[in-house]
Amino acid sequence: MLLWLPMSVAWAGAFEDYFEAVKRNDARAVQSLLQRGFDPNAAEEQRGDTGMILALRHDSMDVFRVLLGARGTDLEMKIRNGDNALMIAAYRRNKAAVEALVAKGAQINRPGWTALHYAAAAGSNEIVSFLLERHAYIDAESPNRTTPLMMAAWGGHILTVKLLLEEGADAALRNDVGMDVVDFAKKGGFPDIVDGLNYRLGRKR
Repeated sequence: MLLWLPMSVAWAGAFEDYFEAVKRNDARAVQSLLQRGFDPNAAEEQRGDTGMILALRHDSMDVFRVLLGARGTDLEMKIRNGDNALMIAAYRRNKAAVEALVAKGAQINRPGWTALHYAAAAGSNEIVSFLLERHAYIDAESPNRTTPLMMAAWGGHILTVKLLLEEGADAALRNDVGMDVVDFAKKGGFPDIVDGLNYRLGRKR
């Protein structure tokens, strides 16, 4: 036990150093800790963010690249709310990170919320198109059956709504509480999207 305690205390300090280095985009410090055996999948306490996800939140791209290439990094690891690195990169509109993660093998399609939902919610047409070109399921349903099209409408991203519709998104789908894409646009307060959708659907509202 006496031999174990100093090592435990040392790694406790390294834990704090690691996440501070991630936030500062200090790739050298992160690389040094990884070489000493620090777990690249360690998660911080606040949200359960891994170093990679925290790097994406802070635009620490040098650190992101180090972790992407590190042995043992789990690209699919989820934080407490179920988000993973690809979803965060999509929501942050970080196309370079999205491309790098997909090239490394990150899964585009998964049950529940997906990177396409997040790209649509952020109104990033570049990332939406990139994911669709790589066979993202356009009408992916969240746990309550909300689709990427609904998220784009709720966020007021009219160009993303148009893109998804042009690519074949189903505007007639409803989620578990009966809301369709028009309802989402109304809830978001975007009458121009409401009018356009109603015209497309042949409705009078």
